[in-house]
Amino acid sequence: MESEYAARMIARLFALSAAALLAICASACGDDDSGSEAQRRGVGSACVDSTECTEAGQSCLAFKGGYCGIADCTADIDCPAGSACVTHDDGRNYCFLVCTDKSQCNLYRPLDSESNCSSNITFVDGSKARKSCVPPSG
Repeated sequence: MESEYAARMIARLFALSAAALLAICASACGDDDSGSEAQRRGVGSACVDSTECTEAGQSCLAFKGGYCGIADCTADIDCPAGSACVTHDDGRNYCFLVCTDKSQCNLYRPLDSESNCSSNITFVDGSKARKSCVPPSG
C-alpha cells in the first residue's frame, strides 16, 4: 500500500515537473509574441507624440494613428533591424516594418489605424521581393 502511494506521488511530481518545464520553455524557447526586432524597438507602433516611440532616433510620424519610425532614411542601414527604407507616396523616405502578412503590421496598432502589408511600395534599395507595413495616411 505504501509502495502504491509512493508510486502515485512520484508520478504526480513527474507530471508537475514536466508541466513546469513546458511552461518555462514556452516563454524562453523562442515562442515570443513580441514581434520582430524592429517591433521590439517600437517601429510601427501607434503613437500620439514622439515620447511614445521607444527607440532613439524615432519620431511619431504623421500618419493616421501615428507611426513610430524614422523619416528621411537613405538606405536600410539607417533603419532598425526588421525594417527597411521605403519611399512613400508623399515623396519622403521612411523606415517601415518589413512583413509577410498584415497581422505582423498591427501588433501595436488599434483597428481604426491598421497598417497594410504591401508589396506596392518602393524600397530604396530597389528590392521587389519584399513587403512593408504601410500605415494609413493621416
